[in-house]
Amino acid sequence: MRFSLFLFPLALLAQDSYEIQVYPSDTVAPHRTMVELHSNLTIQGTKNVENGLYPSEHAWHETIEITHGFNDWFETGFYIFTSAQPGYGWQWVGDHIRPRVRVPERFKWPVGLSLSTEIGYQRRVFSVDTWTWELRPIIDKQWRRWYWSFNPTLERSLKGENKGKGFEFSPNFKVAYDFTPKITGGFEYYGSLGPITGFNPLRNQQQQLMPAIDLNLSPNWEFNFGVGVGMTHGTDHLLVKLILGYRFNL
Repeated sequence: MRFSLFLFPLALLAQDSYEIQVYPSDTVAPHRTMVELHSNLTIQGTKNVENGLYPSEHAWHETIEITHGFNDWFETGFYIFTSAQPGYGWQWVGDHIRPRVRVPERFKWPVGLSLSTEIGYQRRVFSVDTWTWELRPIIDKQWRRWYWSFNPTLERSLKGENKGKGFEFSPNFKVAYDFTPKITGGFEYYGSLGPITGFNPLRNQQQQLMPAIDLNLSPNWEFNFGVGVGMTHGTDHLLVKLILGYRFNL
């Protein structure tokens, strides 16, 4: 029952655990299609049904993401969210669509820069907000063997219990180092701090740190694995995630 006190401030961001990723600024190449499978398992999370929401502990989430590149500055992604957990079986959660624009590399800016906007639906048993909108600026840089990316994300409920609360600030950050040409390791951070007009108390915020590894198997493949540790009482304590993707010439 300890988690029930923090459920309501975090309900807007419940869908984020279906696709846990710090975005890079680059987009899918023109006329190519990336298909990704996002998998994660919450090992320690909420244990009881609260406000009509399923518990998160031992929930296995599988998300299919299909992203097509239309030119060197525009792509669109589509998500299918699913969840399987003890006592509830495998269920469809919802769908999102995500167009994104970027500053092309030919402009030779000192940092990578893109802007993603994501809108979609999730069923009420998985989130108290059934329609949500995300605005995600992305800034990143590769410098020798080091890489960093910052996503100062804003999220808003369009329909649901948090509709009148405006935008909430959910920053994501990644820093990584290329140990070899094929192995990159580092840390990812995921936060949910509350409304931009006044952050939630630290105890009620989501703060998660995730050691992660990326395997650079080939230009067509994407592989990312991480273990997330919650740093506040309002965060699921432990989860693991895997992203596996492949780029097709479609």
